[in-house]
Amino acid sequence: MGQTPSTVRTAHAERLYVTWYWWPLPLIAAGLLAAEVHMGYPGVRAWLPYVVLLPLALLMIWRAGRTRVAVEDGELRVGDARLPLEFVGEVEVFPKTGKRAALGPNLDPAAYLLHKGWVGPLVRVRVDDPADPTPYWLFSTRHPERVVAALKKG
Repeated sequence: MGQTPSTVRTAHAERLYVTWYWWPLPLIAAGLLAAEVHMGYPGVRAWLPYVVLLPLALLMIWRAGRTRVAVEDGELRVGDARLPLEFVGEVEVFPKTGKRAALGPNLDPAAYLLHKGWVGPLVRVRVDDPADPTPYWLFSTRHPERVVAALKKG
């Protein structure tokens, strides 16, 4: 007997991709490092750093921007973490100017934190699960108002 595939109900989804102006600096640094090795060695060792370091820098930047924030299938999904919507408590938004207050000395060390420096706002979601030691989730999002609306709908 086969199972029917479940449909994914998505209220909000986004990727925290790295903005274009963050790409040149790591690539320039990788190119300079490769050039430094190139100047000291002839032959294969001269071009090998370019073949290794430039793709490695590209891969690292691409991987940094693969983080996903979504409200779907009755869950809040931030990166690899999942929180059922039934345990979502108070939701608070911190604008770009309020990041220091949210991430400063008042940050609970037991909190789930996913912060991307290139993304402005943060959202804090209280966890209303007595069995969960995590007091709240604090994560970056480009569209905090959409996240809040999706959490209220769900």
